[in-house]
Amino acid sequence: MERLQKILANAGIASRRKCEELITGGKVTVNGETVTELGVKADPTVDEIAVNGKKILKEKKVYIVFNKPKGVITAVSDPKGRSVVTDYLKDVKERVYPVGRLDYDSEGLLLLTNDGELANKLAHPKHHVPKTYLATVERVPHGSALEKLAKGIKLEDGMTAPAEVEYHDVDTENKQATIRITIREGRNRQVRRMFEAIHHPVIRLKRISFGSLQLDNLQRGKHRKLSKTELQELLQDAESSQAPSSKED
Repeated sequence: MERLQKILANAGIASRRKCEELITGGKVTVNGETVTELGVKADPTVDEIAVNGKKILKEKKVYIVFNKPKGVITAVSDPKGRSVVTDYLKDVKERVYPVGRLDYDSEGLLLLTNDGELANKLAHPKHHVPKTYLATVERVPHGSALEKLAKGIKLEDGMTAPAEVEYHDVDTENKQATIRITIREGRNRQVRRMFEAIHHPVIRLKRISFGSLQLDNLQRGKHRKLSKTELQELLQDAESSQAPSSKED
């Protein structure tokens, strides 16, 4: 959802200030109703917006899977001038936004779209989709430590929900292991904090799946559009899943 004047300005109707004047002057309608307040928000991919009776064009809905590199911010802009995910999507004409987030030091699968309805479903606290990561950690955790993660472990913001945890690779020479972990919550930096709680700090964290959506062989820093089948399966994930959390790792 965006402020109406921003939607109009992005659609090329006029400058932001002029668009505000159009709204307060009663020249803009949303779904057939005249809007005169500047605080109103709308979704240009869902709502029917018109200026002086003429509908503005709706953006084509696009769905992008991106392999986010480490050191890239999950945002469309950054006041400090740091690299953001949309820097890698110059060939995508539509304005897309990340669904959830991956922190600065994490990498892997990130979904971006301009479909506000789907994004809201995936981010809403009552909905969740399983997210799977490969976490390379210091030293090799004992099986009993992983069982704690599987059953749920206490963090400063409460107990975590049960997770699916298994060894992916063990590197005894370098004294580290890669653990495959699937969570159905999305607290801030949750996976990292879970491994810190069992005293095995994360060295590298890569998300490899989001619900039914798989990263597969997509190269780091590259992106592709979802297939119709992938999109349908993701919609089913959002509709069929329910859980208590909201934020993202």
